[in-house]
Order: sequence, then C-alpha cells, then structure tokens
Amino acid sequence: MARLLFPLPIAAAAASSIHLAAARFRHPVVSVARREALFGGRAPARLATRGVSAGGSAARAGTVIGPEEALEWVKSDRRRLLHVVYRVGDLDKTIKFYTECLGMKLLRKRDIPEERYTNAFLGYGPEDSHFVVELTYNYGVESYDIGSGFGHFGIAVEDVEKTVELIKAKGGTVTREPGPVKGGKSVIAFIEDPDGYKFELIERGPTPEPLCQVMLRVGDLDRAINFYEKAFGMELLRKKDNPQYKYTIAMMGYGPEDKNAVLELTYNYGVKEYDKGNAYAQIAIGTDDVYKTAEVVRQNGGQITREPGPLPGISTKITACTDPDGWKSVFVDNLDFLKELEE
Repeated sequence: MARLLFPLPIAAAAASSIHLAAARFRHPVVSVARREALFGGRAPARLATRGVSAGGSAARAGTVIGPEEALEWVKSDRRRLLHVVYRVGDLDKTIKFYTECLGMKLLRKRDIPEERYTNAFLGYGPEDSHFVVELTYNYGVESYDIGSGFGHFGIAVEDVEKTVELIKAKGGTVTREPGPVKGGKSVIAFIEDPDGYKFELIERGPTPEPLCQVMLRVGDLDRAINFYEKAFGMELLRKKDNPQYKYTIAMMGYGPEDKNAVLELTYNYGVKEYDKGNAYAQIAIGTDDVYKTAEVVRQNGGQITREPGPLPGISTKITACTDPDGWKSVFVDNLDFLKELEE
C-alpha cells in the first residue's frame, strides 16, 4: 500500500498500518477466537450497497447513503482504535525504551526492504483486542520534526512515582515530575521517548487498555467534536474548559476512558492552526464497511485521500481520510485486519 499512497521514505508509516506484502494471495479463515476478540462473538454486519455485489470494488466506491441512515449506521458500526502510527529514527533504541521503561511488549516486527522501511508493533496485549503502537523506521532517516500540533500519548499506570523512578534509572527524560494535573486531582507525569515524543503517565487503577490516549491539537473544537461524532461515530465522553490556562479539552472515543483508548482533542484559546511536522502519521480504525465509511466522512466535511477498496493484488479493504484540521486516519476492514494477524 505504501507504493499507492505516499512517497518514500518520509511517509511510509502513513500507509504501513495496513500494508500487506504483495505475495499474500491466500484468504485464510479467521479463527473463532479472533472474531470474538474483535466483535465480542458477533458476526460483523454488512449493509447493502445500491446495485452492486458485495465483492465489487470500483462499483462499491459509488456507495450511496443518506444523512439519516449515515448517522444511524456510523453509531452501530463495530469500530475500535487499532494502531497509532508514527516514525522514529532508531528503531532498536525505541523498542528498548518502550519495553524496559514503559512495560510494553514487542508484538511483531516486519522489514520491507523493497520499500526501505521496517515496522515494529508494541503494546500491552494482542492487536486483535488492544490499541497498539506501530513504529516505522525509514532506512537512513535519523530524525523527524514532531511539529506543534501533536500533543502526546497517554499511558495509564497504577503508580506514577514508581514508573518515573524506573524511567529515570534507565536514563529516560522526565519533563514533568509527578503531581496533580492543572485544575484537577489526577496524578500525572510527562516523559519523552528517544525521539522526543511525549507520554503522559496517568495514575489509574487496573485497566484493560493501558495505552489510553492520543492527544492532538485542533483549531476549532466544536467543529472537531461534530466531525468525530458524525463521521467517525465517536462519543463525546467529556469536555472540560480550563480558562485559567486558556485551553479546552474534549475526550472522544468508542467507550469509557477507563476501558478504551480515546482521542483527546485540545483547543488552545485563539490558536487556529498548527504545524504538523512529519513525525506523527495517523491512527488506524477498524470498520465493517470502508465504502460506507468513506461516504459518511465526505458528508461530514472530511477529505478522502485514498478511495475505499481492496489493495491491488490482495484483499485488504481500506480507505484513508483527513479531518477538518488535516489529521490523518485510515479505516481498515475488520475481517481483513484479522486475516492479516492470522498470517
């Protein structure tokens, strides 16, 4: 897929979340365990498309869905945050930091020499049931510009102080010592990884989803909330204004914060645009129907950057888009994603 969407080497990560080698032509049966992990034991729903068969690709791209149907469907679509994708300059160094300091596990690693990049997938549990990090190393690129728009990743830990002590002992950088969050009571700390990505450590009890947040800055919070509700089917979990510090946050997601990864949108008073740099790439989200997803995104002001359909030579169906602030996302067919994990 990287060959289809983005020039290399800088942007290989933006496509790699659903990249499959062209040699994969078989269509393995998805195990019952994999289905249940992603769908809770339920088969994914497929909605009819006007005048075409379920297997059509070019025709399916012409999916028609009315605004009322779109609003209902997007809320019932089985969506989940799958990966967050970003670029690093030294893959082995980053893997070592994430496993030794943050307690993640290296789930899998793949090298794509013909396209000159390597991916590593790390997280706190299997990809079919957890939100995970997808690191991309582009051959020969040692540094990236994170920009001012990307904020941080959030990790829930049971003891922030002990985690910070461990990170310091391993030579990690702590940019904010443990203490209550501004304007609140939650105990947090901030650290930086070897590439300068910030992680917020959030003191919280045991949770099934320790990798719990991606924070992005937006120029119009109400517009962003409306888009993610209607186009992405997310729920506004909470919204908090902090006039003393001149910012407002909105937590968006597919379930409660203590059990699911969420998107934290931040609006800083008076700031309408941000530099996005070239380091952070995108989030990948599962969907039952990439065709309807693309149509709903269009209806709600998003830009489709990759038309929905299967990748040439393989069966994985995807669509890619940007939100009104220019942040990228890729939607991946749920069953096709499970097939990739089975291989």
